[in-house]
Amino acid sequence: MIVDLLYVLMLVAVAINVASAAYVMLAIRSVNAFKRNIAPSGAFRPPVTVLKPVCGLDEALYENLRSFCRQDYPDYQIVFGVLDSDDPAIPTIERLIEDLPGVDIELVVDNSVIGGNLKVSNLNNMVRAAKHDVLVIADSDMRVDETYLAAVVSPFAAADVGAVTCLYKGTPARRLPSVLASMFINEWFLPSVLVSARLRDLRFCFGATMAVRRNLLNEIGGFKAISNYLADDHELGKLVSDLGYKVVLSGYVVENIVFEESFKRFFRHELRWSRTVRTVEPYGHAFSFIMYGIPLALIGALFMWLTIDQVWFEIGLVAVAVALRAAMHIAVRRKLDLPKDHSLWLVPLRDMVSFGIWATSLLSRHIEWRGKPFSVSRDGLLAAKKGPAL
Repeated sequence: MIVDLLYVLMLVAVAINVASAAYVMLAIRSVNAFKRNIAPSGAFRPPVTVLKPVCGLDEALYENLRSFCRQDYPDYQIVFGVLDSDDPAIPTIERLIEDLPGVDIELVVDNSVIGGNLKVSNLNNMVRAAKHDVLVIADSDMRVDETYLAAVVSPFAAADVGAVTCLYKGTPARRLPSVLASMFINEWFLPSVLVSARLRDLRFCFGATMAVRRNLLNEIGGFKAISNYLADDHELGKLVSDLGYKVVLSGYVVENIVFEESFKRFFRHELRWSRTVRTVEPYGHAFSFIMYGIPLALIGALFMWLTIDQVWFEIGLVAVAVALRAAMHIAVRRKLDLPKDHSLWLVPLRDMVSFGIWATSLLSRHIEWRGKPFSVSRDGLLAAKKGPAL
């Protein structure tokens, strides 16, 4: 009886490994097919307001914020916003304003809160200062070049486009946790988005860039409509899509400066990320374990060893998974023009860590965000809670 059960489990494990290999091959193909672009040469250049919510001193904050203020674009405004008048980022923003007197920059300091998502409350305070009808929202740990605005705004030349979003690549600031976090962004998250976009229309945005027509933002109820959602970027894209407009994935890839000061912070950050995905894509999250081929291959090899005990089958199963992961690593780094490093040797560790975080994310709906604990309902709504997040 036990032998029969182990044999069935082995067959299931092998089937899952086949599915995982198929997924990785599709992901590699999707990465290779992705067309990165620079700003088009067309004349479509509507005035733009860039909203940059800020909270605290991110790594290289001055350089990140400055990159958005140095655009090759005829008419744009930058609005920075903080909720706390004592926020340590304020002197950095004030220095930037002083250094760039020719750029239309405004700082909004307002502690008004409209919902559980404090970033969205910040945006709601900032949008009152916006002068233009195309709004571009980007997180404070992102960095761009001077072609960014032209590339992101160009899809709005089509009247049926309601929102534009961007993929992003991770650049580690320093330390091993930052390297591992960047690897997840580049080699697991980014390919998964490209696979999804290949199979269905995009209906969500990413915090790296959310560009939206102002009239559509007003039509969905403004920032108030997404103020209690953990995944505000996903919800914004969904609401715009529900109005019948397209959400376009730009060919521009934003640079995310990743700094994880410790393994504890790294783990909590990625656990929040995984639980966020669980709230907005529950079925996709449930089956996302097939992305982690190396731990799946090790599990499959274990069941093979317990049943047929053919060492070459076991070695082969693991070798195929490792080879596909290495191919993914190489394909992504080539596509994103990432510098050569030694991170290839970290791929098995990164796969194992990702699988562990995915499994842990199933145990609870509690998260920690900016040092504060929250619980997340099944429909993605945030609620503050007492006690530790995990």
